[in-house]
Amino acid sequence: MKKPDNVADNPGLLPYASNVSAPVIRPDNIDDWKLRGVHKVNKQIETKFNELKEEYLKLVEEYRWNELVYQAKFSYEPIIGETYHLYVGRDGKPFLSLIAPNEWDMEHIGSFKLNSDQKWIKI
Repeated sequence: MKKPDNVADNPGLLPYASNVSAPVIRPDNIDDWKLRGVHKVNKQIETKFNELKEEYLKLVEEYRWNELVYQAKFSYEPIIGETYHLYVGRDGKPFLSLIAPNEWDMEHIGSFKLNSDQKWIKI
């Protein structure tokens, strides 16, 4: 026996109304949910971007200091962990010295330590 077209085997499980007299099924308004999700994700992305930007700027600064120290004049092999001082020489070019800034009257640029990765750390 054939069933009429408007009768379903499982009308309570259907995601839509199965006959004309059934209540109208309207999807939930999810615009607010989407908006909250967009704001939350944008905030996370912005935070991560700012962290990466800060890390990048720090890395650029480290690179510039290392470049300056390695291009400075010095005629000895620096010892890892020792403190060295960068000065402007009388010829206007930077040089590296063990002499502390309070021990003489030279234009001091900065003090550095060489770490085990051969990177100069500004102190």
